[in-house]
Amino acid sequence: MQEELDERKKKILHAVIRNYLETGEPVGSRTISKYTDLNLSSATIRNEMSDLEEMGYIVQPHTSAGRIPTDMAYRLYVDSMMEEKDKEIEELKGMLQRTEDKMDKVLKNVANLLATNTNYATVVSAPQIKGNRLKFLQLSKVDDSHILVVIVMEGNVIRNEMIQIDEPVSDENMLKLNILLNTHLNGLALEEISLGRITALKEQAGIHSGIIGNVIDALATAIKGEEDLEVYTSGANNIFKYPELADQQRASELIHTFEEKKALAKLATDKLSEEGNTGIQVYIGEEAPIDSMKDCSVVTATYELEEGMRGSIAIIGPKRMDYDKVVSSLKTMMKELERVYKKE
Repeated sequence: MQEELDERKKKILHAVIRNYLETGEPVGSRTISKYTDLNLSSATIRNEMSDLEEMGYIVQPHTSAGRIPTDMAYRLYVDSMMEEKDKEIEELKGMLQRTEDKMDKVLKNVANLLATNTNYATVVSAPQIKGNRLKFLQLSKVDDSHILVVIVMEGNVIRNEMIQIDEPVSDENMLKLNILLNTHLNGLALEEISLGRITALKEQAGIHSGIIGNVIDALATAIKGEEDLEVYTSGANNIFKYPELADQQRASELIHTFEEKKALAKLATDKLSEEGNTGIQVYIGEEAPIDSMKDCSVVTATYELEEGMRGSIAIIGPKRMDYDKVVSSLKTMMKELERVYKKE
């Protein structure tokens, strides 16, 4: 049975593990003195590390003064970390479900209200994560061939991705991969995860380097998620109210665009990818971003619910649309969206 560690020993042990994961080098007492908030001397830390070695939590790999963690140390570290993360994930999943249910209804209502108020067609995209930072990752073994990657971003946005593995991973190695990934990736935005960082992670992962690549791919897919972007439409039949758009071929192309939604999703992601695009933009005729809308005017706006969570709204109508009314309606709706979301 493992001997219970006091708080000071736990902090020192955690510091040894974190430093070893970051550097791959044995850790000495002088280094640990910089990692803890205990304000202890190197001599005191050496004594504590000596106790930890006797207890089986760290070992001296060769004649240097440094120590490295044992499997028992990893187990203690990860058990305490994962217990806390499991609880947080469950709480976040519940919150996320409530928020997603609410947002689904709210965005459908936004599309309907704008279509009714303006007498034009309306497109509203669900918010995407853009430029958001990773809060933490959790890898969980589903079976010998699959790992579930739970990705939690700032703003408590959760994404789940399933990755396939070529051979089983032991529980101990799964725990070490969790530590390795969280130590090196927490707090980073996707664009900050450089090739050099990924290469270093793969080197430390050894025979499980392929899993690191799969997790990075899953992270990129979860953050971008363009192919899964939810788009809400309303008022497509309003097109027939305007003779210049009611031509059978033109109207048919427009209706198909609204029903198929792929082009609308691309319109939304293109608007969101434009740096600094948080205002209202107007596209007239040939300026329209979708071919089937070249005889229309398209007015777009980007809403932001919180840092890193942005969506778009587009109103499509004839070139002779009431621009003042459309712009005013969009500004009002953007404010209302922010108000409704922040009440959650």
